[in-house]
Amino acid sequence: MIKKILLGAALSIVCVFAAGAWVISLLLPDQATDPSATTPGDLAYLERGITQSRGKILAVVTSTDVMGDSGKTTGYELTELSRAYYVFSANGFTVDIASPQGGEPPVVIDDEDMGEFDFAFLNDPVAAAKVRHSLPIAEVNPEEYAAVYFVGGKGAMWDFPESQPIQNIVRELHDDGKVIAAVCHGPAALVNVKLGNGEYLLKDKKVSGFTNEEELFLIADARSIFPFLLEDGMREHGATVETGPAYLEQISRDGTLLTGQNPWSVWALAEATIEELGYQPIPRKKTGDEYSTQILGTFEQDGYRKARAQTAFILDNSDAVINHSLIAMHAIIAAMKMEVGRTLQLLSIAAGAKA
Repeated sequence: MIKKILLGAALSIVCVFAAGAWVISLLLPDQATDPSATTPGDLAYLERGITQSRGKILAVVTSTDVMGDSGKTTGYELTELSRAYYVFSANGFTVDIASPQGGEPPVVIDDEDMGEFDFAFLNDPVAAAKVRHSLPIAEVNPEEYAAVYFVGGKGAMWDFPESQPIQNIVRELHDDGKVIAAVCHGPAALVNVKLGNGEYLLKDKKVSGFTNEEELFLIADARSIFPFLLEDGMREHGATVETGPAYLEQISRDGTLLTGQNPWSVWALAEATIEELGYQPIPRKKTGDEYSTQILGTFEQDGYRKARAQTAFILDNSDAVINHSLIAMHAIIAAMKMEVGRTLQLLSIAAGAKA
């Protein structure tokens, strides 16, 4: 998602470091195998999945393909749909896909963010058909679903907040005590929902969503492009926004309302949804991105030494692969903020993860 920006920035920054080529090498992921041909049948996680039906979950994606008058293309984020889709499916839930307009919604596919689950989704004829023929949200019967999951993507900032059918579904599921989940820009669906008592759903609720810091780093003029910034909109309607470190996993749980801050929060949010539905999620091998965000979280909370020690422990005690390029991306973010010490520490951690 942000790698294209950071790779370009790195080229103009690495002159600060003696080993510029080394820095660039840390930003490039190791490609031992090509995951692009992955199918659902190749995923051991799905083979261990629950076969009996536990009900249905509705995943909602945006129909918006352009960001306002900016001319910038947008859509739903594939990785935020694909990964949750397979967590829900593996844990016994049938997933239907809906959008405000129905039909085939616009999609954002960032090649550098794609992993085996994402390519499996693209190569899954059942999933592909559901996306291609997404249900018009106005025709959805919320009584059929145990939960709703609002997928992120910047387009959601335009069509989710003002959609009356979306507001009706959220309100009905809330009144029935069912699970409402949303990630990244997906919580835009919740901003304008009012309950029967006239109060906003978000009033006094703990929530997460794409933060102002994250938005403005990627799009400096976001305030003039977007109808509003998501963090601002949630706060305006009474939410307590729990913000984690930028571009790291952060989820909030407030009763049956579950929200995640960004794309790196999808796995945790999807499995928290399964837990809230009353089930223990089936075991799943963590991805390289998850190990990286775990290490970065330790760095933020406990500092460099513990993050280095955690990296070594993971590599020495498992067959895990750590996505060192994600750690290096955070180093470049620090460099762009002129945080030299932090930059060097994160590059050191990335080098250890690569080794």
